[in-house]
Amino acid sequence: MSTAHEIAQPTGTAGAGAAAPASGAEWAASGRPGRRAEGTGTADGPAGTADGHAGTTGGGPAPARERRTGATDAPKRSPDGHTGTTDRPEWTADGPYSAALRAGRGPLFLRRTDGWLLPLEVERWCAEPDAVDLEVLGRCEGAVLDVGCGPGRLVAALAARGRPVLGIDVSEAAVARTVGLGGPALRRSVFEPLPGEGRWDTALLMDGNVGIGGDPRVLLRRLARLLRPGGLLIAEAAPVDIDERVEVQVVHRSDVAGGAGAPFPWARVGAPALLRHAGRAGWRSVDQWTAGGRCFAALRSRTTRTSAEPPKSTAVISSQRAR
Repeated sequence: MSTAHEIAQPTGTAGAGAAAPASGAEWAASGRPGRRAEGTGTADGPAGTADGHAGTTGGGPAPARERRTGATDAPKRSPDGHTGTTDRPEWTADGPYSAALRAGRGPLFLRRTDGWLLPLEVERWCAEPDAVDLEVLGRCEGAVLDVGCGPGRLVAALAARGRPVLGIDVSEAAVARTVGLGGPALRRSVFEPLPGEGRWDTALLMDGNVGIGGDPRVLLRRLARLLRPGGLLIAEAAPVDIDERVEVQVVHRSDVAGGAGAPFPWARVGAPALLRHAGRAGWRSVDQWTAGGRCFAALRSRTTRTSAEPPKSTAVISSQRAR
């Protein structure tokens, strides 16, 4: 979020399941976009996720323990051994956030423990992609993984172009909206097992999603494992020079004076901090740009290619976007 967006917790929810396809593109092309099963959005069948995990079993909300931890029957350790930045629940994926996505509007805020509020751009996230978004989409290469896809405007736009794409989000409401727009999506945390690991061509961290998990360096290392060697990461940074780790809550305007669930870790980083963290996590910057008051960086891994060309910069101008 150029303010904040989808909030995902670094705790596991998926089981080992079947082996992933040979590539991200192959997986995305083999699925059945638009399918959704009992609270878990899928792109590969009626009841299972892409790796064979069955997800939640009931049609209604998950039990409180599952909603708080994001877990069903699997351990919390991710494929790269990461167990999360904290051993308590990071985020409850229902409540004000889900209600706002279902309605397509706010007001919605991230509230720090000191009471400071960051407005969330729900209307923009839930609208059509705008010119800034479309420029980002024009830079994408091959099969695209949208991390924290929210209500799915970018996933749906890529799918409409025939691009292999998958959105992941821990919010059932976000996945449902993405699937409803025709975009393949899974209810999954980026720190859980994912289809096509190590073979995606492009990953997106839009709308401030570098804050997922509260530790940008851990997140960036995880993304390096999801992409193919030399793959492209497009990340949106905060439009100010900031590097903070905070605990926040998602609140509706009517909740600003009271509680709205357990706080969870989040991070806000501007472009300078993003590039510092990326360099230490093994990425190198190949491009930076600003548009519409938003800041972006294109990154590639430094461990495989010595001369990776900059991302394709086909700027496309069109309607409007939102998440």
